Amino acid sequence: MISRRLFLIGLSATALAACSTTRQPVVQEPTIDPYYLRMYGPVTNEAYPIAAMDLRRVDPKWWRQEVPYFTTERPGTIVVDTPAHYLYLVMENGRALRYGIGVGKDEALVFRGDATIGRKAEWPRWTPTKSMIAREPDRYGPWANGMGAGPENPLGPRALYLYKNGADTLFRIHGTTEPYTIGTNVSSGCIRLMNQDIIDLYARVPSGTRVTVINA
Repeated sequence: MISRRLFLIGLSATALAACSTTRQPVVQEPTIDPYYLRMYGPVTNEAYPIAAMDLRRVDPKWWRQEVPYFTTERPGTIVVDTPAHYLYLVMENGRALRYGIGVGKDEALVFRGDATIGRKAEWPRWTPTKSMIAREPDRYGPWANGMGAGPENPLGPRALYLYKNGADTLFRIHGTTEPYTIGTNVSSGCIRLMNQDIIDLYARVPSGTRVTVINA
C-alpha cells in the first residue's frame, strides 16, 4: 500500500514538473518613471482637453529632459537641430532643455537659418499656405479659408511664429494631432512638438526670442 502511494505521488510530481516546463514566462513591461508620467499626463485646464501620452509608444530619447549642451548661443536662444530631431532651449552653464521634434518630410520644406519669434498664440487658427494647397490640393484645399482652434487643428494648443527681417516666414513651432510621429520627417515644413512640450516651451520663451535652425 505504501509503495503504491509513493508511486502515485511521484507520478503527480512528474506531471506537475512537465506542466511547469511548458509555461510561458511572464513578460513585465518596463516601469515608467512617475516624473515622466506626470509630465506627459492629461491636461485638463485648457480650452480643450489634451490626452495623456502613451509613453510606451515614444522612445525615451524624445522625452523632454535637461542635458549638457555646449554652444556659443546665448541662454534663452532656441536651437533647432532638424537632422537630429531635437529642439534645444539654451540654458546657463552648458546646459539646455531638450525636446524631441518632428520636421519636414522633404528637406526643401524645412526652414534653415536664423529667425525670431514674432508672435505667439494659444489654440491658434490654422490656414495652409498656398504652396501646401498646390502640393496636396485634396488634403489642404478644403481648409483654404482656415481652420478654427480645437483638437483637430494641426497646430495644436500653441504656436510660435517665426519671423525674419520683420516678415512672417510662414514657419511655426507648434503642437500636433499626431504625437507619435515625433522623431520622424512627416510635417509640411514646420517644427512640431508633443502637445505637453509645446505648452511647456511656450511658457518659457517670450516674443522676440532668437531661433536658429540647423539643417544639414
